[in-house]
Amino acid sequence: MLNRRQFLQRLAVVGLASGGAGSAYALREAKSPVVERVDLPVRHLPEAFDGLTVAFLTDTHHGPGVPLSYLEHVVEMTNALQPDLVALGGDYVQRRRAYFPQGNPRRLVAPGVAVLGGLRAPLGRFAVLGNHDRKVSAMLTRRALAEAGFTELTNTGVWVEHGGARLWLCGVDDYRTGKPDLRRALSQCRPQDACLLLSHNPDIVERIRDPRVDVVLSGHTHGGQIVLPLVGAPFTASRHGQKYRAGLVQGPTARVYVSRGVGTIVAPVRWGAPPEVTLITLRT
Repeated sequence: MLNRRQFLQRLAVVGLASGGAGSAYALREAKSPVVERVDLPVRHLPEAFDGLTVAFLTDTHHGPGVPLSYLEHVVEMTNALQPDLVALGGDYVQRRRAYFPQGNPRRLVAPGVAVLGGLRAPLGRFAVLGNHDRKVSAMLTRRALAEAGFTELTNTGVWVEHGGARLWLCGVDDYRTGKPDLRRALSQCRPQDACLLLSHNPDIVERIRDPRVDVVLSGHTHGGQIVLPLVGAPFTASRHGQKYRAGLVQGPTARVYVSRGVGTIVAPVRWGAPPEVTLITLRT
């Protein structure tokens, strides 16, 4: 039984060997991001926030298969949407240092995050870490995010204020490789407040029972990266199979929007799961 990495590696080898139209399409789809527009009702959302937009980007995975020029294109696409707020869902780099001949972690992390620093939003730019960021260097990722002007929300939150009203925006550490602390993330949020939670891994939704959390924004799965007709995604990087592969999903008590992400891992290919820039419109 192949794991996800072995499957994608073999797919890349077969594609390169065949040189066929299918492999060419898979390579092209991986660099053809689309805008997914999502109307998202949020419990207790103040009227002043109705219609505000959040650009959500995740899994940029800067590395040999995801060059800076591609990330620059994604930033231009996002800025053209003129979002009110920007949120990043983690995994800004490939986790394997062997991909980079220099082997210097700072040279892995900083360039891709610096490009994302070109994102613009009047209500702020926020981020959490993913599993690849932790495996390369959480400290360097935090430093790069700060230098690029992002507010990091790992196990904490901030009030986003607009029109005399406010929204609690918070985040948790990566579910698999970090130490997510939802209690700390919600420390100032009351039951009557509107809340958005950032979590790289959507699997955390299965553990959430706190009624203050209504909506979570996640990535990690890449939408499967390869989705086969009649089969679905052979691998989703989720312990819950296809459930949290992509899109808006209802968990036990909270909903989660799972983005297919921007970049790729192992092989720079996608099939049936194009990269996405998500533009979320908040609704009462």
